[in-house]
Amino acid sequence: MSFQHKKSLGQHFLNSDYVPKKMCDAAAVQAGDTVLEIGPGTGVLTREILGRGAKVVAVEADARAITELETTFAAEIATQQLTIFHHDARQLDMAAFGLQDQQFKVVANIPYYISGLLFRQCLESDIQPTDLVFLVQKEVAERIARSTKESILSMSVKVFGDPSYVCTIKRGHFTPPPAVDSAIVAVHNINKSRLQSVTAVTFFTALHAAFGQKRKQIAGNLRTLFNKEEVVSTLTTMSIVPTIRAEDLSIDQFMTLITALSQ
Repeated sequence: MSFQHKKSLGQHFLNSDYVPKKMCDAAAVQAGDTVLEIGPGTGVLTREILGRGAKVVAVEADARAITELETTFAAEIATQQLTIFHHDARQLDMAAFGLQDQQFKVVANIPYYISGLLFRQCLESDIQPTDLVFLVQKEVAERIARSTKESILSMSVKVFGDPSYVCTIKRGHFTPPPAVDSAIVAVHNINKSRLQSVTAVTFFTALHAAFGQKRKQIAGNLRTLFNKEEVVSTLTTMSIVPTIRAEDLSIDQFMTLITALSQ
């Protein structure tokens, strides 16, 4: 590596082949795939994806990293197996990168501080991937895919796909090592089928209201949007105790409730 990491970009570069292999296995990367990689950095993950015969569309904000990538992967760039965009990941534009809906996968070691934003941008986009694999802070991965309690983050992911906790990654796999351990989280079967009965705006408005005061019952939290008696009645019809909190509903139960209330 010929340049120092930038704290302002949340850079923690992978330093072993183990993690890229686990990430590519989780995404089932194979020849013929198109993979969006956000923040390739020094190219450790990029090399593994390319080695499996996939085409890589890389989005990198750091011009220093791009210079190094252009040298390391000159042959792959020449054959257009690798395309690099100098772009801020906080403003992803799938169409501008030449990506097509349901025709690509996302595999990336992303900065902790924008992980929530990148989940939203990739999953809510009009141009969706089929699968997404992120290397994130362990706590974030657990909240999305392991916790017995739901949250705004977990519901926001589950409305679009099926998340799973792949494995824990110790901090020693990075240079410089982060302060906490990381984890690989995968989201498969990405689609918008759950949002056919209600709009995304309705879903997210209701979701934020439902978790507005975490320790309060969902019927009370939703009264800012719906008649409380109707919420209680609908929950009862669904054979759910009306005193339940939002964190104890599954994504399917939540969708059923919001759909009924929005009619």
